[in-house]
Amino acid sequence: MHKSGFVNIIGNPNVGKSTLMNALVGEKLSIITSKAQTTRHRIMGVVSGDDFQIVYSDTPGILKPSYKLQESMMKFVTGALTDADVILYVTDTVEQGDRSEEIVGKIARSGIPTIVVVNKIDLTTPEALETLVEKWHAALPEAQIVPASAKERFNIEGLFKTILDRLPEGPAFYPKETLTDKTLRFFASEIIREKILRNYDKEIPYCCEIEIDSYKEEPAIDRIAATIYVSRESQKGILIGHKGEKLKRVGQAAREDLEQFLEKKVFLQLFVKVNDDWRNNPRQLRRFGYEQE
Repeated sequence: MHKSGFVNIIGNPNVGKSTLMNALVGEKLSIITSKAQTTRHRIMGVVSGDDFQIVYSDTPGILKPSYKLQESMMKFVTGALTDADVILYVTDTVEQGDRSEEIVGKIARSGIPTIVVVNKIDLTTPEALETLVEKWHAALPEAQIVPASAKERFNIEGLFKTILDRLPEGPAFYPKETLTDKTLRFFASEIIREKILRNYDKEIPYCCEIEIDSYKEEPAIDRIAATIYVSRESQKGILIGHKGEKLKRVGQAAREDLEQFLEKKVFLQLFVKVNDDWRNNPRQLRRFGYEQE
């Protein structure tokens, strides 16, 4: 008997969806920072064994869209509610669950097997956790509730077994050696974007988009050139910093992470350009890989 299926990870911003996905896959595929709205795309991670294949999908955090980029991000979430074999709804011990009442209602009506992961249990007490578990049993009576800590890797193995129990029978969707559906160009752009998220405050990280201009693989080194697009001229100066110091810091940190990810030397060039209000421009959003209808 062989099991396989799509396991889609859904939840509010900052509950630890990306950390959980990386823990389940065993690879750093999704950006992790303390800032909200870190994930912009659906990022797929594949875990295979002799008799199973799990295709995990990390999605952007649930939010009320303020501009067209966020509208596109929410399309990834609603799509994840329709094409899942198993839904992993991630909450944590500190969030206000009423932010996603509409999505929880859709999950309850979907009929799709659902696992509610109560993450960050290392930040609460057994009594408070018991209250949370009861709350989620009431909200999603058919769901299995699994307490865990993705950061501390507590109960990840138990969660994996719970997922495996709910997978349907079927052949593998991808070759067994597949890790993800994304390209090296995509991961290069995400690693650069992560360093921007970590090094800048306020609106700068949310106004940036990365485009890989060229990616040349050589035996001893990968040569990557990337452009960071911002929405306004004033943001360009902030991103570059005095004498280019801030951009240099981002480039160095990104290069080090890329070398670790690729396990080889990397030469990275970064450029900064202004693309006026790209977050509200359907043509530019399509160019950057976001769905627009």
